[in-house]
Amino acid sequence: MDETTTPHTKRASRRPDAAPNVQRRRWARSRRWRITLLVAGALALLLVGNTVSVLSQTAGASGDQIVRIPGGDLHVAQDGPPDAPTVVLLHGLGGSTAWWDSVLPALRDLHVVRVDLLGHGSSAKPAAGYGMAEQARRVGAALDQIGVHRATVVGHSTGGAVATALVEQRRDLVEAIALVDTGPRLDAYTGDSFAAQLMSTPVVSQLIWRLRTDGTIRTALSSAFTRDVTVPDQVIADVRGMTYRSLTATDEASSAYLKERPIPERLADLGLPTLVIFGSQDHRWRPSSAQGYRTVPHARIEILAGVGHTPMLEDPDTTGALLHGFATETAPPH
Repeated sequence: MDETTTPHTKRASRRPDAAPNVQRRRWARSRRWRITLLVAGALALLLVGNTVSVLSQTAGASGDQIVRIPGGDLHVAQDGPPDAPTVVLLHGLGGSTAWWDSVLPALRDLHVVRVDLLGHGSSAKPAAGYGMAEQARRVGAALDQIGVHRATVVGHSTGGAVATALVEQRRDLVEAIALVDTGPRLDAYTGDSFAAQLMSTPVVSQLIWRLRTDGTIRTALSSAFTRDVTVPDQVIADVRGMTYRSLTATDEASSAYLKERPIPERLADLGLPTLVIFGSQDHRWRPSSAQGYRTVPHARIEILAGVGHTPMLEDPDTTGALLHGFATETAPPH
C-alpha cells in the first residue's frame, strides 16, 4: 500500500460524491411526501365535494296523478271502485306504492288509495319536511284534494307512524287504523346492521350512497324479508330514486316520533278500531313487542307465523285478507 494512501484518506476521498447522494435521497423523500399530501388533499376535496353534492340533492314529483301541495307534491295511485269504502295504504321507510302491489287483488272491491310519502317513490324530494306530523298533514291534504272523506288507514313500519300522526290530527278523516310491523316503541328496535351504522357516519355514508348499485340495495333490503321473496324491480328503482336526505331525514324523524311517545299510548285514548299485523320472524322489530298494543282498547293483534318484516310481500294473501276483512267491518254505512 502506498504510504500516501490510507483507508482514512480513501473514505475522505469519497465524501464529495456522498453528499449529492444524500441530497438526492432527501429530495426524493420530500417529493414523495409532497405527492402524498397532494393526493390526500385532492381526495379530501373530492369527498367533501361529494358530501355537499349528496346532501343538497332534491327532486320533483312525477307520475300519473300528482297532488299539488305547498312544500312538496305527492304521487297518488288509486284502484278499485271509487264509490266503495276507502282504504289508504302508506308504505314504510325506503318504500313506495309498489310495496302494496301484491295485496291489491285481495282489495279489488274496495277503493284503494296508495300514497308515496314525501321523499319516496314518485313524490317530491325536497330538502326538508320529513317529520311524521308533517308527513301526516300532507297525506291528509292529498286525501282532501282527491275527495276522500272517511277511510281505513293502513301503515307499514314507518308508514304506521305516519298513519298514527294522521289519526292524531284528523280524527274526522280516519275511520280505523291498521299497523303492519310498526314498532310500538323505540327500544323494540333490534338494532342497526353494520351497513346501517355506516350510513350514519358523516362523509363515509355519502360516499356509500354515491356508489350504491342495485346489488347493494338488494343486500341492504335483505333484513326486511324472512321468507324467500322476489323483490320487484320497481322496489329497487324507487330506492335508487330517493335522495340521501329524504331517506335519512325520514328515518331520524320516525325515531324521534317514537322517542317522544310510544304509538300504543298515542292510540289508547282515541277509541279507534285498531288492527295490528306482525310477522313472527321480524328481524327489525322484536315480534314480542306487538303485545305492547294490548294497551289499546279493543285492538286486534294478528301474528303471521314464519313471516318477517314485510307481510304484504312475504304473505300477501293472508295480509290482504286481513286488511280486506278489517276495512269492510269498520267501513262507514253508505
